[in-house]
Amino acid sequence: MHITGIILLSIGLAVQGVFFGYEHLLVDRFFAIPAFLIAIGVIIFIIAFFGCYGAIRENYCMVLTFSILLILVFILELAAGISGYVLRNETMELVETSLRGSMQSYVNNETEAIHTTILWDSIQRNYHCCGIHNLSDWTTIENVKNTDIPISCCDLPPAALGTFTCNEAIVDRTGCLEEFGNFIEAHAVSLGAAGIAICIVQFVGIFFACYLARQIKNKQGGQQWEHT
Repeated sequence: MHITGIILLSIGLAVQGVFFGYEHLLVDRFFAIPAFLIAIGVIIFIIAFFGCYGAIRENYCMVLTFSILLILVFILELAAGISGYVLRNETMELVETSLRGSMQSYVNNETEAIHTTILWDSIQRNYHCCGIHNLSDWTTIENVKNTDIPISCCDLPPAALGTFTCNEAIVDRTGCLEEFGNFIEAHAVSLGAAGIAICIVQFVGIFFACYLARQIKNKQGGQQWEHT
C-alpha cells in the first residue's frame, strides 16, 4: 500500500512540477489531474493504517473498513487514469488554443503580459521551434510587421555584436505546437498510465483484503462457537 502511495505521489509531484513552469499557457485541467493523484497518494497512506492495524490485531471491523476504502481508492485511481488518457487526446487542441490566445500578449508592453513574453521566448529556445505551426504565425498577429519575428526563433551567431535581426531567411524551425505539444502530451500519458497501472495493483490488494477479512471473521466465529 505504501509503495503505491509513494508512486502516485512521486508521479503527481513530478508532473505538477513540469507543468508549473507553464501555468500561464496551460489550462487548469493539466494541473488538476496531477493534484488528484497526489491527493490519492496521501489518502492511501492514511487508509494503510486501517489495514496494518487490523491485520496485526486481527480486527474484523478494521480490515473490512480497509477493504471498503480500498474499493473507493480504486474508483478514484480509475477515474484519474481515464482522465489522463482523455487529456492526452485533447492535449494538442488545448495547447494550440492556449498558444494562439497568448501570441498577442507577446507584443503587449503591459506588466501582466511580460510573463507570456518570457514564456514564449523560453519555449522557442528550449524546444527549438517558432510560432504555432511555423514562423508565419508571428506575421499574422496585430501590431507586428510582416517581417518581424521574435529573436528567440533564431540561433544567435557566436560573438554577435550590435543589433541582430531575425527574419524568415535565417529561420529553419518547426512549429511549437508539435515540439511543445508532444512534450505536454507525453506527461499527460504518464498520468493516465500511472492511474491504470496502480488500479491493477489495487485490485489485487482489494482481493487479499477481503480474503483476510473473511478469514478473521471465520476465526472469530469459530472461537465464539468453542466458548459456547
